[in-house]
Amino acid sequence: MAGDFDPPLEALTAPALDRLSATLRSVPGLTEAEAGVIRRGAAEALEETVRLKVNRVLLLELNAARISGRLTAETPPLRWREWKAMAASPEFWPSLTPHYPTMASRLGTIIANRCAAAGELARRFAADRTELATLPGGPRGDLARVEFGAGDSHRGGRTVALLHGAEGRVVYKPRSLGVDRELARLIARLAPGVPGGIGIRVPGVLVRREYGWAEHIGHRYCDGDAELRSFYRGVGHWLALMRLIGGSDLHGENLIAAGPVPVVVDCETLFTPHAAAKPSGYGAAFDRAIDLLEGSVLRTGLLPGRGVSLGWRGVDMSALGGLPGQQPYIRMPVVVDAGTDTARLGMERIEMRTAGNHPSPDPVLARYWDLVLSGFTDLTGHLDALDRRGELAALLADFADRPIRVVLRATEAYSELSRMLWHPASLHDEATATRKAAHLLAEQAENLPGAPSDPTVIDAEVAELLDGDIPFFSTSPRHGRLSGPGGTTWGDEQDLIEDALRRWRDREPALDRDVIRAALVSAYLNEGWTPQTKPMGPSLLRHHDLDGRRRRVAAGMARDMLEAAVRGDDGTVTWIAPVLTATGWSVQPLSPDLYGGSYGVAIVLAAYESEAGHGRAEAVPGLEPLLASLLRAIRMAEDRDAELRRDGTRRRPEPPGGYVGIGSRIWSWLLLCGLGAVSSGEALARACAAAETMPEAVAADETYDLLTGMAGAVVPLLRLAERTGDPRWSKAARLIGERLISLARDEDGGASWPGALYPQGMGGVSHGATGIGWALARLSRAATREGAEFGALADRAFLFEESLYDPVGGGWRDLREADPRVTSSAWCHGAAGIGIVAADLLARQGGRHWRDVLRRAAVSSWPGSIGWNHTLCHGDLGIWETLDRAIAAGLGPEGLTRESLTAQVIGGIEEYGPISGLARDAFSPGLLSGVGGMVYQLLRMHPDSPLPSVLLPDPE
Repeated sequence: MAGDFDPPLEALTAPALDRLSATLRSVPGLTEAEAGVIRRGAAEALEETVRLKVNRVLLLELNAARISGRLTAETPPLRWREWKAMAASPEFWPSLTPHYPTMASRLGTIIANRCAAAGELARRFAADRTELATLPGGPRGDLARVEFGAGDSHRGGRTVALLHGAEGRVVYKPRSLGVDRELARLIARLAPGVPGGIGIRVPGVLVRREYGWAEHIGHRYCDGDAELRSFYRGVGHWLALMRLIGGSDLHGENLIAAGPVPVVVDCETLFTPHAAAKPSGYGAAFDRAIDLLEGSVLRTGLLPGRGVSLGWRGVDMSALGGLPGQQPYIRMPVVVDAGTDTARLGMERIEMRTAGNHPSPDPVLARYWDLVLSGFTDLTGHLDALDRRGELAALLADFADRPIRVVLRATEAYSELSRMLWHPASLHDEATATRKAAHLLAEQAENLPGAPSDPTVIDAEVAELLDGDIPFFSTSPRHGRLSGPGGTTWGDEQDLIEDALRRWRDREPALDRDVIRAALVSAYLNEGWTPQTKPMGPSLLRHHDLDGRRRRVAAGMARDMLEAAVRGDDGTVTWIAPVLTATGWSVQPLSPDLYGGSYGVAIVLAAYESEAGHGRAEAVPGLEPLLASLLRAIRMAEDRDAELRRDGTRRRPEPPGGYVGIGSRIWSWLLLCGLGAVSSGEALARACAAAETMPEAVAADETYDLLTGMAGAVVPLLRLAERTGDPRWSKAARLIGERLISLARDEDGGASWPGALYPQGMGGVSHGATGIGWALARLSRAATREGAEFGALADRAFLFEESLYDPVGGGWRDLREADPRVTSSAWCHGAAGIGIVAADLLARQGGRHWRDVLRRAAVSSWPGSIGWNHTLCHGDLGIWETLDRAIAAGLGPEGLTRESLTAQVIGGIEEYGPISGLARDAFSPGLLSGVGGMVYQLLRMHPDSPLPSVLLPDPE
């Protein structure tokens, strides 16, 4: 809890700290000064711990004292000092017991445990101090400083600590470091067999039975490109090795960039047991895809990935992720008006702190991602060769009896429960709070593979949280059965080394490589991000046989989609791909949306079958049953979600957006009906069922935009009202328009919509003013009473976009970039999307302004923006549509014809293959971000194709 709030806590902590001082003075080999150093470190950590536990209670009591008139000083700061004096009195804490019956005993346990842990560290330091100097950079001379609380507390208040000597320092860990030592030996044994050696290591350690000392690894940025290349190749080595030995939980704070060497500093979670996922109800294909990913290299935690838990949504905690400028702001509790009697709890948006996992201040992952893959491939090949010779198992045998930790539930989940259990209401009625916590853990166990469901274990977990600790589960690879909090056990006995070897031998090597390729995009928040690489225009522009070449290229990509599918034995299908969700990118089974998910792929397959049936595309055997399997999976998922809603299961509202969210589902069903893939009755019924959930989604929306926000639902709702004749849906669209009016920041430069992701406001179609303005403009033509107001705000939104136009740069500024000279030509954030809106509004309402915008958008998009990738969202086939519309309106760049434009795009795909722009070799079947959209646009290139554009959320 941030904020300058310093209530007096000495009455709680001083007696225990005094006892700690007496204990420290009795430790042989510890000087009096060193005893003082340890006490000071323990006192600082203890005060922070206790303060975080009791702040909410103290704020409540402060408020009660103010309201009741017990504070009589003249000013708020003076009344605060008056209350502090009251809280420092001997009778204050006992006076709280009637209302918070167990708080004193729980705080007493925490304080006693932390002080006992500090005494334990002191005895261990005194016993081992001579040997500590043998560790690299180990402490020498008198102990100068101790920092407790480096990480969570476990098993009686024990935490990692950093000890500073007069020279040097060392890390204390209250667990056995035998597994760390074995890992160092394994790396040394493997190194000679890998070309160029292995560029990884773990800290040097001093091993004791129940604790250990580790070399402190300092963070250092790489010096030049050669060191950066070594670092990222080493990351590939870590991926291969951790894939073999079942490493997990390797988040950003567990890997330190020590110049060219990535050092894993906490390797306690090796040989993690694999727990099969329970049937989800979303189809066997979805479940199989989840199981494949859970067993893949993604499980290590090294690769970028976005969090989904409460409070950490969209946060990338991985060892390779957490890039500067690519983390969302998170909401943290703070004390507002601290130092006055009106102090209260509030929430503040803060930036995530940068860890020491990056080798440069501004990491450019795309530039070195191939080295990650090559490092992975090199070590994987060596491990496979050792296994073929029968030598691999022997290399792992020494891990058998080393203690390891198993993380069964995310620490973030435990932390959320801990905050709940220390809420004033929970302290007032602990029994009800503990029952609720146990119920939540039991509910989680129903959906989280491996999480304990045994009520005895759950009760022990809750008891640990009540005592201020994070529950800890451990075992040894030979034994497998877990020892948990309170002497509980969980799971079956199994040989975890043998299981790891079996999973290594049974793995799908191509999947691991594909996951590594695809995971790159998860480090970035935005759908418009693309690697900075060289353009890929065709070396020779050929105009002959354009239609035949178009057909062949489209058919080839359709066959790729067919071959990449993950199938279930119940007739469902999905794909594993980088997917854009409301929290950012992640590698997962297709999400239920149109942007990169299952609905968009269904539209592509339905469009292909329709065009092939009319002779405008090559027939591809297998696409028709593939579409049927995908529609089956989509229906199962929708029916499962509806069942959960009927059962009252509380779920986070979906986003309302036109590409990611409920709006995308509405117009997907309407478009699938228009393509002849589903009946009108089913399409309208399912679209209406989706629309029924819209109010909750709109109420929770913090983005407002076209892509994931409420603006994207406006036109789909209007179309649904047209198709059904039901005025509820046009009313829902008007309500969104009214909310957009209330949320607009309308200034001299026009109207914009600051959101959670872009607090400064944004231009462009996907997240910005042009997209929201388009929705309002379309709403203004459909509305009767409020039409003029919606239209006026739309004009203000377009004025904001116009303020971003840079005539020197010949394009619209991209506000994601710090450099004001940077413009974008992509559909998502730049000229192509602005041109699509201009073409749409030009066709509907005419006007010189929209002719000029379309002309400028076309000029901005040609020729320098062609050739980077081929997607609809941020590549050639999105720009193709803007240029094609401009050419048709007589506004295209001078000398550019539809034939030469088409030849340019098709030639680039033929020469380089379809490139998504996410990571050049990552496969995605998605509509906006993958090959699906490329196929769809290639189908639309036929002059007789009736397929509608999908670059605005309108199934017209």
